[in-house]
Amino acid sequence: MNKSALYKISYGIYIVTSGEDGKFNGQIANSMFQVTSNPATVAISINKENYTHELIKRSRKFAVSILSEATPMTFIGLFGFKSGRHVNKLENVQTKTGAAKVPIVVEHAVSYLEAELEKELDCGTHTIFVGNIVDCDILSDAEPMTYAYYQKVKGGKSPKTAPTYHKEEAKAPVAPADKYVCSVCGYVYDPEKGDPENAVAPGTKFEDLPDSWTCPVCGADKSKFEKES
Repeated sequence: MNKSALYKISYGIYIVTSGEDGKFNGQIANSMFQVTSNPATVAISINKENYTHELIKRSRKFAVSILSEATPMTFIGLFGFKSGRHVNKLENVQTKTGAAKVPIVVEHAVSYLEAELEKELDCGTHTIFVGNIVDCDILSDAEPMTYAYYQKVKGGKSPKTAPTYHKEEAKAPVAPADKYVCSVCGYVYDPEKGDPENAVAPGTKFEDLPDSWTCPVCGADKSKFEKES
């Protein structure tokens, strides 16, 4: 079975937020789609291990922010590779509170929607939550980020709790002497591309990166990187 065929399915990059009574969290999700138009409903797939899953089950509501192509990898890393049980992800992020009384991430978002939970489907490691949209709006005319753009242009990877994660992803062929992979989030540093978002010019070898350089996705330091072989 060639699971790389699944990479051809179209996805987006979203931040799903939920919670109540002062306990809120957000996470990156790439599996969200509209189910019906009248009434307007959407479905999201969330890993049962994630804190956001617990908050959706408890509060019965959630919000989804659709991110733009210009979203920094550090921003995606905050919501995708850190746990809300240990980090207040929303503390220094621009949000607004809407009809569902859940913080909506508006920073780097092109649009958002709010939903009240209608149904849920147990899918083993994940739960599919179906919600009725109670409000939605457009924030920017920028291009929304697709999962393909996130992988090919941004160099991003899926966390192990994502529905699109496959073990084969970590075995992609790379130049042994040139590329280094982050053991925390799977980000691959490619010297040919450098790290433009952090002012690292293309052609910069991994060994020449300053000791203060950290993974642009999850913030791990250089010691967490291993050379691909």
